[in-house]
Amino acid sequence: MSKGTLFDKVWDSHTVGVLPSGQTQLFIGLHLIHEVTSPQAFAMLRERGLKVLFPERTVATVDHIVPTDNQARPFSDRLAEEMIQALEDNCKQNGITFYNIGSGSQGIVHVIAPEQGLTQPGMTIACGDSHTSTHGAFGAIAFGIGTSQVRDVLASQTLALAKLKVRKIEVNGTLQPGVYAKDVILHVIRTLGVKGGVGYAYEYAGTTFEQMSMEERMTVCNMSIEGGARCGYVNPDRVTYEYLKGRKFAPQGSDWEKAVAWWDSIRSDADAEYDDVVVFDASEIPPTVTWGITPAQGIGINQTVPTSEELPADDRFIAEEAYSYMDLAPGKPIEGTKVDVCFIGSCTNGRISDLREAAKVAKGHHVAQGVKAFVVPGSELVKQQAEAEGLDRVFQEAGFEWREPGCSMCLAMNPDKLEGRQLSASSSNRNFKGRQGSASGRTLLMSPAMVAAAAVKGEVYDVRELLN
Repeated sequence: MSKGTLFDKVWDSHTVGVLPSGQTQLFIGLHLIHEVTSPQAFAMLRERGLKVLFPERTVATVDHIVPTDNQARPFSDRLAEEMIQALEDNCKQNGITFYNIGSGSQGIVHVIAPEQGLTQPGMTIACGDSHTSTHGAFGAIAFGIGTSQVRDVLASQTLALAKLKVRKIEVNGTLQPGVYAKDVILHVIRTLGVKGGVGYAYEYAGTTFEQMSMEERMTVCNMSIEGGARCGYVNPDRVTYEYLKGRKFAPQGSDWEKAVAWWDSIRSDADAEYDDVVVFDASEIPPTVTWGITPAQGIGINQTVPTSEELPADDRFIAEEAYSYMDLAPGKPIEGTKVDVCFIGSCTNGRISDLREAAKVAKGHHVAQGVKAFVVPGSELVKQQAEAEGLDRVFQEAGFEWREPGCSMCLAMNPDKLEGRQLSASSSNRNFKGRQGSASGRTLLMSPAMVAAAAVKGEVYDVRELLN
C-alpha cells in the first residue's frame, strides 16, 4: 500500500513480485557499470552460460583506475590496463554502450549519466558503486550494489531488495554566502550520524533544496550513503526538467510533455506519510570540515575539535581513535590546521559548478608554498566546458595542476595517492583511514571552495574571508 511518497510510488511501479524471503524483486530501469566491479560479474555470467538480458539498459564508463596525468595506453599500471581491457571486451561482446577515454563522454559514472540525460525521474538505477545515490537528485531511486548483484542485474534486470522506510529531511531557508550543498550534507550526517540512515531512504525537502541547482542536489544525494541511508532523493520539479530538456537521452518532442506529466505525478503527495521527519534551519549551517575518520566527525570552520566529554557516550571510542590517527588535539580549532595536498574533484564535487566556485576563490591568489593542489574534472564534457570558460587557466595561474577526468584521489585505485602522513583537504566523500592511498594519510572533507581556500592559505581557512 503506497504511503504517497515518491519512494513508494517508484518502488511499487517497479515491483515484479515478492519473494519467499519477503524481499521485493525490483525491476532496474538503468544499470551503470565501470571497470572495478563488473569483470567478476561478467565472469560469473559466462560460468553459468548466461547472457546480458537487456544490454540496451546497461551503460559503461571507465573512471576509478584511470590516471589523470597521462592517459596514454597501455597504462603503466598493468592491473589497470587489464581492467580497462576487460571492460572493453565485455561491452563489445554484449553490445553494451561504453564511454571510453577519448570518446568525449567518458568520466566518473555518476557525472556522465546525468549529463547525458540517462538519469531521469521515476527510474530505478543500480551501479556497483556506493555513491549511486547521487542519481536520486532527479527523483530516481538509485542503489549502490555489490558484484554479485551486478551479475544479477546483468542476467535478469532485477534485484532482490528489502523495502526501506522513508525519512524526510527538511531544510528550510537560505544558505549563508560561503556555505554550499557539501556543507548541508556534512551537517546532516554530523547531526544524524553515519548509522542514522540505516534501513531508510532519505527524501530531501524544504525551501533550501528547492533553491538548489541540480548539481547541488547531486552533491547532497551523493553522500546519503555516508549517513547510512541506502538511497536519497529530491522530488522532481521545474529545476529538474530544465536541466534534462534537450540532453541526448532525454525524451524528445511530444514524448517530453508526456514524460513531464508522469514525472509530476510521482512527486510525494502533500499528505504523504513518512516514517520519520527531521527539520533543519539553513541559516544555522556553517562551512563544515571533518576532523576525524568518518564523515560524521565534522564541525563548523569556527569550532574546535570536540573533546570526548562533549560527545555522546556511543561516539567516544571512535573519537579517541580519530584523535590518535588524525593527530588533531581535542579542544583545538580546526581553522589553521596545516595542509599538504588539496584535491578538487570526485563524483561528489567534480562538476562544472563546483569548479566555478573553486575558481572564484583561486583567482588572484596562488597555492601556498609546499602545498600540492590539483583539479580533476568529473568528465570529458566538464573538462571541455571548464576550458571553454577559461577555468583551467585560472587554476593553472594560481598554481593548481589541471588534470584529465577520473575518480583520482577520492580513492586509492589510481596513481593519485597521498604519501606518508600527508594531510589532505578534499572535496570527495570519504575520510576513512587510508582512503586516499596512504595507510597513514589523513583526509579533511570540505566544499570545493573551502579546498581552494586551504590551497592558497596552506591551512584550513574560512572561505568567507576570501570571498569578502
